[in-house]
Amino acid sequence: MSGEDEDTEKKGFRLLGILDIQNVPCARESLLYGGGGGLAAGLLHFLATSRVRRSYDVGFAGFFVTTLGSWFYCRLNNAKFRAQERFIQQGLRNKVVYQGTSLDPTRKSPPETELPKDP
Repeated sequence: MSGEDEDTEKKGFRLLGILDIQNVPCARESLLYGGGGGLAAGLLHFLATSRVRRSYDVGFAGFFVTTLGSWFYCRLNNAKFRAQERFIQQGLRNKVVYQGTSLDPTRKSPPETELPKDP
């Protein structure tokens, strides 16, 4: 019984049998933004011109452009976040390695005292 439940939980919604919406980062948000953008573009074009076929084409183009734009924007932000995360993890690793040694960047060296100069 539990084996059947695990199989159904792992299966996500697949768009056209290719894109697994639940497991691909940014896919769900991009498709939702694309749908909203395409609907808005098509509806506004229809209200402005009353041409059904051209409004459909504008709506589809709006969907396509909005989906790709939001996809690339989201993926770029995810890549930046992962790079920052790696940088922080490397810093923490270095802190553990160098802690207590003379190479420890948090360890302050004693202040150098200068001899007073005679005028």
